[in-house]
Amino acid sequence: MKKIIMVMILLLSALAGGTEVKVNASITHDRATWLWDPWMIVNDEEGTLAFLESKRLNKVYLQIDRNISASIYQSFIEKSSAKGMEIYALDGAPEWAAPKGYISQDHLMAWLSGYQEEASPQQEFSGVHLDVEPYLYSGWNSKRAATVKSYQALLLRAKNSTENLNLPLEADMPFWFDEISYNNIYGKGLLAEWVIAGTDGVTIMAYRDSAALITDFVKKEIEWAGRYSKRLIVGVETGETSEGDTISFFEEGEIYMNEQLEIVKGYYENKAGFGGTAVHHVGSWMTIKP
Repeated sequence: MKKIIMVMILLLSALAGGTEVKVNASITHDRATWLWDPWMIVNDEEGTLAFLESKRLNKVYLQIDRNISASIYQSFIEKSSAKGMEIYALDGAPEWAAPKGYISQDHLMAWLSGYQEEASPQQEFSGVHLDVEPYLYSGWNSKRAATVKSYQALLLRAKNSTENLNLPLEADMPFWFDEISYNNIYGKGLLAEWVIAGTDGVTIMAYRDSAALITDFVKKEIEWAGRYSKRLIVGVETGETSEGDTISFFEEGEIYMNEQLEIVKGYYENKAGFGGTAVHHVGSWMTIKP
């Protein structure tokens, strides 16, 4: 009888372990990038698609330029979708954090609404990705509390608009937002946690050139993302910068960058809040040394 019980315990343990492995194996992590120059898909759609596919991407944040025909976006998204990529409508500017900056955001949402109505299911955007960077707006230094509040109002407005469009809302955020506090009509706390809780996903601009620094800088944000059942994507820089030689992988090259991203992924891949990695951006990525 004892042998039978032991066999049953071992069998149940094996089944439990097998189920856990299947669940973990089913988790896919995003590999994303920003495509800031949409005229690339006007002038060389085939070449742009080939580059994105060669980098094994499954998510692209594509800048919206209303001077570009909707048919161009439709063609690109349809072909990208066939290659397993989701395309998110990308837009934003520091001035959107101004008192009336929401007007520019409303224009984006209006354009997107019309686009989605005309597009086939294979041509539709998969979501909205905002890159506002309110800290570059003049009011960030002169009227910090008011600017933070305006930025929060902007994201809440965006969330309402994207829900009406039945699309997820994502946002870019610097790693140091976990040091910015707020105390206003939206409550009291740290801005990073508020942004993570209030959007469907965040790409954190962890612009450093070593896995050790990156994993340390995003630690709190990964925990918050897990707490709120969100997924946080860790973004890195490839462009040349004058801000210091630890910011970008421009000096080290792509091979080293990919090695560091694999370390970051290995460190966080079993954390519920980790959603993958992103490389900023297509333009500089195309010219970075191997």
